[in-house]
Amino acid sequence: MKNESSAKRERLDRPALGVTLRILSGALFAAMAIFVKAVSADVPVGQIVFFRSAFALIPLVVFLWMRGEFPGGLATRRPLDHLLRSALGAAAMFASFASIARLPLAEATLLGYLSPIFTAIAGVVILSERATVWRAVGVILGTLGVVALVWPELGQSTADETRLIGFGFGLLMGLLTAFALIMVRSLSRTESPGAIAFYFVVASMIGGIATLPFGWATPSLSQFLYLVGAGIFGGFAHICMTLAFRYTEASRLAPFEYLAILWPILADLILFGEPLTHPFLLALPLVLAGAVVAALEVSRRASILKD
Repeated sequence: MKNESSAKRERLDRPALGVTLRILSGALFAAMAIFVKAVSADVPVGQIVFFRSAFALIPLVVFLWMRGEFPGGLATRRPLDHLLRSALGAAAMFASFASIARLPLAEATLLGYLSPIFTAIAGVVILSERATVWRAVGVILGTLGVVALVWPELGQSTADETRLIGFGFGLLMGLLTAFALIMVRSLSRTESPGAIAFYFVVASMIGGIATLPFGWATPSLSQFLYLVGAGIFGGFAHICMTLAFRYTEASRLAPFEYLAILWPILADLILFGEPLTHPFLLALPLVLAGAVVAALEVSRRASILKD
């Protein structure tokens, strides 16, 4: 049995393929965010969430069916845990898209990198994990990065309310994502990744359509195509990320995860004509360094517990 298990691990350990898939997933997620940004001025956030989720179901269901996990692999004995994880993930998507609508894409994306820092805090507060020096360093660096990004707005006599709300949604997104990841960690012990992703997408779709009474826009053809593109690209991005972690250890993929910030930066400069501000350039290394330190500490502890 041991030799069989080792042989299986060797077949799955394909670092070059895993890294390629992780880089591709980052590019696809960036493309999704570009489509969201392109329609965010004219289409309500709830409508964007619905389209992104509904059309993401297409590649996801095909992927699960090809792996023999649809519909049989969706069976679960933990429906309430799936409901909580999916609700947290859907709320995080709402907050993320609301932030993208109000901030340059690079700034909104950077705030998303705070989730490992929030996860480290939640691990100590909720799961009673030990507070280490590395976690403290990660939290301090992340906090300094947020202060560097937001302080110039607060220092002005007339603060830009839209940007401040965008920062608020970005921080909320990072916090909700952290709680959602804790639930994913728990669910992954007994549930398949396909089932976790499927229920999250369905919950997000339901949450999006629930905003219909509050008013939806009639999109133009180009806006409709952007909405469809957000869903398709988001679905394929999730599949690529899932496969990347299947073929390569998370520790090997971490550097490429943080390199994904390059795509939103290029999108701001080339597509949206948004210059990189000095506060962003100051916050960028601080937030990324804090996220890397926090993520590596959480991963190291998870590996110790697993062994």
